Formats: sequence, structure tokens, C-alpha cells
Amino acid sequence: MSFRPPPATACWQHLEARSGFEVAYFQRLADGWAVDGTTAAVEDGRTWIVTYSIGLDATWVTRSARITARSESGSQETLLAADGAGTWLVDGEPAPHLDGCLDVDLESSAMTNTLPVHRLALAAGEHADAPAGYVRAVDLTVARLEQAYRRIADHGPRQHYDYAAPAFGFTSRLVYDESGLVLDYPGIARRAG
Repeated sequence: MSFRPPPATACWQHLEARSGFEVAYFQRLADGWAVDGTTAAVEDGRTWIVTYSIGLDATWVTRSARITARSESGSQETLLAADGAGTWLVDGEPAPHLDGCLDVDLESSAMTNTLPVHRLALAAGEHADAPAGYVRAVDLTVARLEQAYRRIADHGPRQHYDYAAPAFGFTSRLVYDESGLVLDYPGIARRAG
């Protein structure tokens, strides 16, 4: 089952891990997609705002990301560029620790869990590793995050994936809509519109 094109906009309410909100805008381009969004939250008594602009090719592989953040310590910006084959630059410098990654994953964003499921197009029962360039919300540090997705049986028009990020000892069952956007990310976010 392939996904329908995403709507022009979507939003998520942050849940238990933090209190806040995310809004994203999707634009189809001749050679892929542009996704622009902002997420703002309070977490452990600290407030932050992260704004992102992500460029994707036609197969939903991340090609670029401009991420800005503001917190009580000031403003920062990080630029990511990827060749689509797993080689990355972070702020113009080679980032060999990201070799083999095809996705960007923002700590502050439920939207970025959309990217690998579109790119992988897994059938029910299939499993794939999906390491990503993981960008922290407060300081925009970029690390490699090993992740895995296993698509389980569909429930009506919804797709379900068992997600794992072993570095955090984290697993969750994610529910996606017909456009491949997260509806429910237990403990993290829920689609609000």
C-alpha cells in the first residue's frame, strides 16, 4: 500500500515527554518535496523553539536541512547537506559519523518519523534499519541514531510500525494515516490536525 501525497499542512501536540506543539507545511517540487515547520515546547523547565526546512528527493531521501533553534542560551543554526547515497556535510564539514544515513530525525519533531516510512515502503511483516542524522533540540548537535522500523498488519486505512531506537532503550508502536504522517506516537506526540 503506497501513501497518498501529504496534505498542505499538519500539526501535532507534544505529549508526556514535553509540552508543546509542532506545525509542518508540505510542498511538492518538480524533483521531490520541501517540508517547513516549527515546533515549540517546554521540557524539564526549559523552553525552546526549533524551525526546520527539509529538502527531500522524489523517493523521500533527505538531501538538505536547515535547522534553527532558540532557547534561553540564544539562537543557533545548523545546515545539513546529503548526496542521497549516505554521505553528509554538517555546516559545510564532512560528517563521516553519518555515513549510510538517508534520513534526518529531529528530536523536536514527530514529522520526521514520516521520512523513513515513505522511503522504505515496507510491506506488512517487513523490517528495515533506518539510521538517521539525529539533531538535538536545544543545542542542535548532530549524532548518528540507529533506528529500526517493522511494519505490522494494517488496521483499516492506518499503517502500524514497531519503532526502535536502541541507544535510548526506546520502542514504540507508531500509527500512520493514509498520507504516511504520524497519527499517534505514544508518549511523544499525537496528530492534532
